[in-house]
Amino acid sequence: KLRECYFQKASSSICDVVVKLLIPVGQVAFSASLLESGSGTLGPINAHTTLVFKHVVSNIGKAYSPHTGIFTAPVRGAYHFEFYIMAHGGSHASRVGLVKNGEHVFNALEHQTNGFGTAANGVTLLLEAGDVVFLRLWENHVIFDDGSHFSSFSGHLLFPM
Repeated sequence: KLRECYFQKASSSICDVVVKLLIPVGQVAFSASLLESGSGTLGPINAHTTLVFKHVVSNIGKAYSPHTGIFTAPVRGAYHFEFYIMAHGGSHASRVGLVKNGEHVFNALEHQTNGFGTAANGVTLLLEAGDVVFLRLWENHVIFDDGSHFSSFSGHLLFPM
């Protein structure tokens, strides 16, 4: 059961408890892409929208929620995050922002009138236990993803403090 929980093959509140009790605090890392399968564009939406990256490749420590798109720091420490977005030609740009506890930190922006384009950004943040980090699709912008998983969100604990 621990092995299933650790590698995200099982999802339950029991797994959450087991992993948090048995995995050392310093082991926190996740990587996920926007879509589990297929291809598609999200947006434009007339309000800021929290992006939920559903294709979880790794979620060591289970600090990232594939249900809400929110990373919650389990311990105080320095964390590094990266995000990549893909734009597919059209009239709307792709603009995604990294948000910490409701405050905008960094953006990635890409606009192609035709064809594809990508943008990326990354940041190292000092987080307190319980701080949250997520990606926000800006109002009236779009993001594209497909089976190649170009739109992704990753983070890991560099060291506890």
